Amino acid sequence: MRIVVAMSGGVDSSVAAALLAEQGHDVIGLSMQLYDQAEGQTSFGSCCSIDGLHDARRVAAAINIPHYILNFERQFQEQVVTNFVNEYAAGRTPLPCAHCNGDLKFATLAERAESFGADAVATGHYARVDSLGSEDGARSTATRYVLKRGVDASKDQSYFLFSLTQAQLARAVFPVGDRPKTAVRDYARLRNLPVADKPDSQEICFIPDNDYRGFVEKQRPDTPRAGQLVDERGAVVGAHEGVHRFTVGQRRGLGLSSSPSGTPLYVLALRPAEQQVVVGPKSSLERTTLEASGVNWLIDTPAHPIRAAVQIRHRHQAAPATVRTTAPGHASVTFDTPQIAITPGQAAVFYDGDIVLGGGWIER
Repeated sequence: MRIVVAMSGGVDSSVAAALLAEQGHDVIGLSMQLYDQAEGQTSFGSCCSIDGLHDARRVAAAINIPHYILNFERQFQEQVVTNFVNEYAAGRTPLPCAHCNGDLKFATLAERAESFGADAVATGHYARVDSLGSEDGARSTATRYVLKRGVDASKDQSYFLFSLTQAQLARAVFPVGDRPKTAVRDYARLRNLPVADKPDSQEICFIPDNDYRGFVEKQRPDTPRAGQLVDERGAVVGAHEGVHRFTVGQRRGLGLSSSPSGTPLYVLALRPAEQQVVVGPKSSLERTTLEASGVNWLIDTPAHPIRAAVQIRHRHQAAPATVRTTAPGHASVTFDTPQIAITPGQAAVFYDGDIVLGGGWIER
């Protein structure tokens, strides 16, 4: 099978390519250029820097596969960066990795893969995909595809892939999803891959210094607007320099050590229209309900309420809940127990064990 592998220059995508080549597939490595490198810019993170592209090329040479760099600057700016900036400006906390994976890697890259005559697109994500409804396991248009968590729970990335469609899953391959990270590194060392001991990227790829506030202000100079910190009753307790500097659940950086009674204060809500940041005690962050939009179901859209474990952040332990379809593309979630810091802009992903049932974007 001819398979295109999205190669970032990291160990995971490098091992994915090496495994597929070792299995006898006709592998083509593709790397995405996401920003202008004409002046040697290196301000983006390790997974999409010029050094990352060089590492991907070195790995491709080491495993003897062709490698191409594709210019995705416009798509990345439109689908990922602009969304990121606009979400923060609107008082929401964005999840750029999910937009990059669904809107860019598996949509745009799949289109490019067709020009190479490729049957599938592989990445280094820690996730798995299985097919149902086919006796011999072969992929076909009549087959239902199931997205699952990676076997390494500490590295699982299925949360970021909830927006994939059945058509995209039909062509998706996750070669490292069935093994722990330690085994991935061991394999890289065994194959003498030049990135075997390369550190994992921990930051948002286009904000390597983690200064998202400065990034938003540079992209949208009109964003910073002074406003008020208010308590749950609306009383003014302080001032701030822009709602984009805060996220629900935040404690540090408020300029307030505690309430008059000595209770630590947290961000409870953002009101961009009024330029207000609502603060209060941690107990006020607890909620049992959320509303989601842009819901993508990987199963048939439920006609009745279903039980699921719902994950509301990447590192959040999925919690038991009841999920109801409220309108096309919309769902409500009611948790069995209160959850801390349900944050607009993040994803709510629905699981049945290891299986991703669907997910959407938290509205409130």
